[in-house]
Amino acid sequence: MKSLANEYKGRTAFVTGADGFIGSHLTETLVEYGADVRVFVRATSSHELRNINHLRNQIKVYRGNLTDKHSVDLAIRDLKDGKDTIIFHLAAQAHVGESWERPYDTVYSNVLGTLNLLQSVIDNDISIFKFDTAGTSEEYGNVNEAVKDQHDFHENGSVILHERSPLNPKSVYATSKVASDFLTMNFYDAYQLPGVTTRMFNNYGPRQNPRYVTGTIISQALLRDVIELGYVKARRDFCYVDDGVQGHLNVALYGRPGEVYTYGQGENISIEDWFRLIFRIGVREGYWKEKPLQIAEQRFRPGTSDVEELLVGYQKLHQVSGWKPQVSWEEGIRRTIRWYSENVGEWIGRVDWVQPLAMKEQ
Repeated sequence: MKSLANEYKGRTAFVTGADGFIGSHLTETLVEYGADVRVFVRATSSHELRNINHLRNQIKVYRGNLTDKHSVDLAIRDLKDGKDTIIFHLAAQAHVGESWERPYDTVYSNVLGTLNLLQSVIDNDISIFKFDTAGTSEEYGNVNEAVKDQHDFHENGSVILHERSPLNPKSVYATSKVASDFLTMNFYDAYQLPGVTTRMFNNYGPRQNPRYVTGTIISQALLRDVIELGYVKARRDFCYVDDGVQGHLNVALYGRPGEVYTYGQGENISIEDWFRLIFRIGVREGYWKEKPLQIAEQRFRPGTSDVEELLVGYQKLHQVSGWKPQVSWEEGIRRTIRWYSENVGEWIGRVDWVQPLAMKEQ
């Protein structure tokens, strides 16, 4: 894989969603590489810069909301004419379950937010090197029998999803990200704004919201006697966040404008087996003892909207940049458990399961 530090040294990088899970790790790496890092974060009345406060003196912070075009313009205008500038657009309402609970917010944030950002670059006549929009594996959904012959399949029967695979979004979140992706391509076709879309497959790691499945498993394992999950037969391609960051950095440098790139671990596992793998590592490392798994129907996605299987083919990105995952599931899970164990106060207020009574009384 190509060395990236020299490529990013001194380069302006503008990151939306910089205080989020992947965004904060990306921001850290850009600072480490010596980039001129600008971040756009949602203005909030409390707990601002939760994940990147330690970088406060090394970055320039713009506060606003992507659905508010005026605040977007103020930040984009400050970029001036930077032909080496890369915009990493990671800000989104990114939780599938919450997209059913907050459908309007999901669409406003993900679709209008992307449109405002793209339009602001054009309106302010800003020249940039690349505009990297974060897509998602959820856009592929389940195989539609009508176009099954357009898919590629592994010899074991698993569908392999890549840049040419048909899209079939099964949630408000997935549909909003399809729209965001296509807006990025629209602006390339119309204005030659050099956009690329990076479809990520199930990133996990430290700082991730505990409402995602990996955090749900670990947080409950640390603090409850019973683990409650929803549909556990679905298969997911889990990719550790450090590899995810490197994926974005490589696509932004080497991806061809107007194109889509996918990345992930390149292997998948059922949620049930992912649970068992996490538990085995946690027991071995002394974080918890064996606990039973219960299936909770209220944790299922609505109707038939669950996605049965996600497995990436990342050959296109590998060919243009040499990118491939470096962190094994065992190592990635070990690092993630350690972070959750050492930082309970950072995530306990965001869990979607009932806390033990003893914790409530503290």
